Amino acid sequence: MGEISNEIEVSPSRLAHGQWCYRSNKTVGEGDISASYSADRIGNDEPVRKPFTHEGQKWVCTDSNGRSAEGYRVVHPSCFEGGTYTYTERVRGGHNGRRDVNGFYHGMRVRNAGEIMVLCGPETLFVEGIEPQGDLFDF
Repeated sequence: MGEISNEIEVSPSRLAHGQWCYRSNKTVGEGDISASYSADRIGNDEPVRKPFTHEGQKWVCTDSNGRSAEGYRVVHPSCFEGGTYTYTERVRGGHNGRRDVNGFYHGMRVRNAGEIMVLCGPETLFVEGIEPQGDLFDF
């Protein structure tokens, strides 16, 4: 993960990768941020995984290591100012997209729930904060 100036602390459980359960044939204990990881799908022009919500906005994870995750907001094209492009269009020019101050995925068109949406930077890093511990008024 590169240098990112925007950091947001979240509950560590939201960043958890989880473990595969052979009995139930699914991943258990996976946090919503990690579960939204979609860089592989974006590069293959497939719909992004279910976005996670932070402060009322939808986000998609593009990189994760279990202790932190990079993400971009997912917005309707009418809410995005500037040019948009596909992953293929972005990489066609070589490494120029890696120099975008808002992050590589800024302005990238993706599919989500049957709609075309746009990833919006700046790239944000979600980092482990403190896990909430029950009700503050428990005695």
